[in-house]
Amino acid sequence: MALEPSRESSGSLADVVDRILDKGLVINADIAVSVAGVELLGIRIRAALASFETAAKYGLEFPSGTELQTPAWDEALSAKEHCPQCEKVLPADELITTGCPWCGWISAKARQSNPGLTTSV
Repeated sequence: MALEPSRESSGSLADVVDRILDKGLVINADIAVSVAGVELLGIRIRAALASFETAAKYGLEFPSGTELQTPAWDEALSAKEHCPQCEKVLPADELITTGCPWCGWISAKARQSNPGLTTSV
């Protein structure tokens, strides 16, 4: 039985850009112009398109002069997790200690430390 390709019809340009920045895109190209077996021109192209967070995760080099000692950069490098209910991405410590501010999901650890908490869903 052959597998048939499928795709979601609800995707938009914003979804594509978000996915590229989240996963990253690398382009490698080698172009050579040769005459009679002698290479006259060689071009090597290496390009990467990713968010700073993704680039840091995969160890890509940043342009010289990039300021890495900022609060936004520290926040980008903090561990993140998906909410099990709404799939929003949050800092892992916030999700575990307080829960999800978007959907109201509360972790078991947050419920143990504060028994009065209830899920709003």
